[in-house]
Amino acid sequence: MSTQKTPHGIEFLRTPDARFDAVEGFDYAPRYTEVDGLRMAYLDEGTGSSGHTLLLPHGEPTWGYLYRFMLPPFIAAGHRVIVPDLIGFGRSDKPVDRSIYTYDAHVGWMKAFLDSLTLENVTVFSQDWGGLITLRIAGEEPERFARIAAGNTALPVGESLGQGFDAWLKFSQNAPSLDCGRLLENSMRHRKLSDAEMDAYRAPFPDENYMAGARQFPTLVPITEDHGSVAENRAAWTRLERFEKPFLTLWGHGDPVLGHLGQEFIDRIPGAKGQPHQTFQDGGHFIQDDYGVEIAAAINTWLQS
Repeated sequence: MSTQKTPHGIEFLRTPDARFDAVEGFDYAPRYTEVDGLRMAYLDEGTGSSGHTLLLPHGEPTWGYLYRFMLPPFIAAGHRVIVPDLIGFGRSDKPVDRSIYTYDAHVGWMKAFLDSLTLENVTVFSQDWGGLITLRIAGEEPERFARIAAGNTALPVGESLGQGFDAWLKFSQNAPSLDCGRLLENSMRHRKLSDAEMDAYRAPFPDENYMAGARQFPTLVPITEDHGSVAENRAAWTRLERFEKPFLTLWGHGDPVLGHLGQEFIDRIPGAKGQPHQTFQDGGHFIQDDYGVEIAAAINTWLQS
C-alpha cells in the first residue's frame, strides 16, 4: 500500500487495476477526469442517437458495477450513458482521511464532474447516496437535469429516517470489517448474488485502508439538526417543490432502510404528478441489483413518452 497526495495535500489511495481484472460481466473501459486533484473514474457508453443522456450515480458502498443490468438496454436504446464512480469508491481515488468526505464535498465533486464533461439537461437515476447528491444538485441547479428518476433514496433535513437506517449506521461504525459483497447480498430481496458478483463489489477495497469513504458515508446523512447540510437540503426541497420537469419513482418496498420513503417524493414534487411510478414489493435497497432489467425498461418507456 502506497499513498499519494494531491497538489492540495489530500492523501489518497488508488485501487490497483488488477483488482478489477477478474470482474465478470462488466467489460466497459473506464475513463478518467480530475476533480479537486483526485482522479474520478467513469463510463461513457452509447451513441446518444436517441437524444437522451443518462447519468447513473451509485450509492454506498457500491460502484458503477451496480448498473451492469441497466447499461445494455440503455445502450441498445441509443442513449448516451454516464456512470461515475464517486470519490472513495470503485476505480476513483480514495482519500484516507475520513474528514475529507463530507456531504458538501461530494456535491461539489459531482458538479465538477458534470462540468468536466459539459453535461446538461441529463436524465438522472437517483438512488441511495447517488440520490442524496444529485437531488441536492437538482434543488440548487435544476437546469442541469431534464428528468429525474428516483429509487430508494432520501433527502433528509435533520430528522430520523427510521430504525432501519439507525441499525445500518450503528453496524457501519462498529463492525470490525465491512465485507461489501456480503453487505450487498444481505440487501437483496428478489434474487441472490453469485460469488462472482460479491467479489466484484469487494474489488475496489483491497483492505480496510481503502474504506474511509465507505465508513464515513453513513455518518454524513443529515438525520439530526447538528449534521452539516441540513439547511442546504431544506433549501433544495424548497426548489424541488417547484420542480415541474418529469419526476419518476421506481421503488423497492422490501428495503428496510428507505423502502417507506417513495410516496414523499410523489406527494411533494409537482413533476411527479401523472408519471408512471412503479413499486416492487420484494425489491431491496439496491433496486438496480434486484430489478435492474425491469427498471431500465421502465425508464426507456418513460423516455419515449
